[in-house]
Amino acid sequence: MSLPPNGHHDRSTNVSDSDSEDEPKLPLNQFYPYIRCALCCGFLIDATTITECLHTFCKSCIVKHFFHSNRCPTCSIVVHQTQPLYNIRPDRQLQDIVYKMVPFLEEVVREDMCHFYKERGLEVPKPVMVSTPAPVVLKRQKKDNIPQSVFTIPPELDVSLLLEFVGAEEGISNYKPLERPYVRVSGEATVRHVELFIRRKMELSPACQVDVVCGDHLLDHYQLLKDIQSTVGDEALQDGLLVLHFGLVLPSQS
Repeated sequence: MSLPPNGHHDRSTNVSDSDSEDEPKLPLNQFYPYIRCALCCGFLIDATTITECLHTFCKSCIVKHFFHSNRCPTCSIVVHQTQPLYNIRPDRQLQDIVYKMVPFLEEVVREDMCHFYKERGLEVPKPVMVSTPAPVVLKRQKKDNIPQSVFTIPPELDVSLLLEFVGAEEGISNYKPLERPYVRVSGEATVRHVELFIRRKMELSPACQVDVVCGDHLLDHYQLLKDIQSTVGDEALQDGLLVLHFGLVLPSQS
């Protein structure tokens, strides 16, 4: 949780005291919507951004929020059906801006952190020192020594999907195309989660029915993706991807 904007750290009413007298100065409170956390209403500490909607909060605040909800506190978008913490990233540039705009904030945060560790008898982490990068020397590497990618897929996301659109009935012409048919999800996700993902990405109306098919089987909402993959077997796999076909159907007019 961050420090409140109305504390003693707001002693300066201008963005910068080092500006010349000729330059215009703005009150700090005009920037509050951009440098405060919507959850604790304090200045951002460890600014962390949701990748789905780009709303930013204190890291501790958004992590606590995700204990009981998988939606963004600002726009209510579903961040992730099962693991919303996968879709947040630190925003170091914004945090640097906050520290530059709010006098003494970084110093107070550091003091609070030291007090926290010392009170519990723990070693205080040392600040990360950024060294000047050495000149890059290109060398021919053996095939076995090629460095692996820094990005690793979490083991919980153990099912890779290929969502193929098979068509729609006449009268459904306002849907958006599914731009990214490749999705990696948890095997604990259900067909209902897949349907909700399709509805959101294609902006479908509630009246439009989404039928999801794997092979020759029309799938039920409650079925788990891991069970479908194990039951259908290699027949529904394409290059290691579980292929799900889906179509759109309008409700019958009585």
